[in-house]
Amino acid sequence: MTPRMPGRLRPPAGALRPPEFTGRLHDARTATAVGRWLGAAFAVCFLTGLVSHYLQHPPDWLADRLPARPVWGYRLTQGLHVSAGLVAIVLLLVKLWTVYPRLFAWPPVRSVRHALERLSVAVLVSGALFEVLTGLLNIVQWYPWPFSFVPVHFAVAWVVAGSILLHLAVKAPEIRAHWRRLSPGTLALPAEDVRDRRSLLLGTVAAAGVVTVTTVGQSLTPLKSLDLLAPRHPDHGPQGLPVNRTAAAAGVSAGALGGWRLEVVGPRPYDLSLDGLSALPQTRVRLPIACVEGWSVEAEWTGVRVRELIERAGGRPGVDGLRVTSLEVAGSYRVMEMGTEYAEDPLTLLALGLNGRRLSLDHGFPARIIAPNRPGVLQTKWVHRLEVR
Repeated sequence: MTPRMPGRLRPPAGALRPPEFTGRLHDARTATAVGRWLGAAFAVCFLTGLVSHYLQHPPDWLADRLPARPVWGYRLTQGLHVSAGLVAIVLLLVKLWTVYPRLFAWPPVRSVRHALERLSVAVLVSGALFEVLTGLLNIVQWYPWPFSFVPVHFAVAWVVAGSILLHLAVKAPEIRAHWRRLSPGTLALPAEDVRDRRSLLLGTVAAAGVVTVTTVGQSLTPLKSLDLLAPRHPDHGPQGLPVNRTAAAAGVSAGALGGWRLEVVGPRPYDLSLDGLSALPQTRVRLPIACVEGWSVEAEWTGVRVRELIERAGGRPGVDGLRVTSLEVAGSYRVMEMGTEYAEDPLTLLALGLNGRRLSLDHGFPARIIAPNRPGVLQTKWVHRLEVR
């Protein structure tokens, strides 16, 4: 049976006829059922994406108020962000499959309002596809485009969020009519159509579940043995941790570190050799490191508390933040700003050791930052300068 499309007209004689679609699964009720799940996935992605963005790029008024607790906060939010994004790929493909016959409705535009509605749908679909595709490629760290991923992905997220709200407002009556299991005025479907819809929805849930179970282990370590499809495994890498940016990629070589000294700039500036830094009181903490690509793992870090280095340079406890500079040759995060909440936290270290051993070069030797509830890109490696703000 061909699904009825209100207001559909036949093309004029001799014109190219649009395709005919059969089967009741290309209907509004199926689209609404899948759309509810897709909307929830995009909502999780949007909210957790805001957390990630503002932790990485806080406005001035927020920089010194970002919370360092809970220590696992960013690990949770970014894990949810990536997991929901991967599930959204499955749901978006199914949603597009249920509604694509409408692209061939005749006439393509029936009124100004209809034209605006189709334009809003085009923006929504293209924006959603852009977000899930670029997000997926970011997970595997492949950037085949000429623009910077972070600001563009963030900006398009707002466009998609606005498009979803506009789409919900325009389609509200239709969504309301198909929200319940059997709304008043809705015709009962033949048993075979009900079974087909149920099979489609169960298959969608199963596909989303498989994607989740085989990728979430990169951040939910109890499931790491099932981490089959994620590009990172929490146990794979030097000293038992993954590495995103190697020393070679950052332009840092062991030979260039022979005369390394830590420079601390403040009212009472000083510098320390690695031996001098190692001679200071050492603190051992257990903290997760969580990256924007979605992987995270807890590890044991050893080093000097950052607040003690700030105080030694004449910084004011609870007032002054920190600017951290890496030996990286270039990169967006070569210089990192740290607000007072992080700088004052007793768990924030200039780490020298990882899991009971000296840091490897790829993990930031001779010294790196480790702080609670902080994106991995801000856990600066190869630190050579601290500047009290």
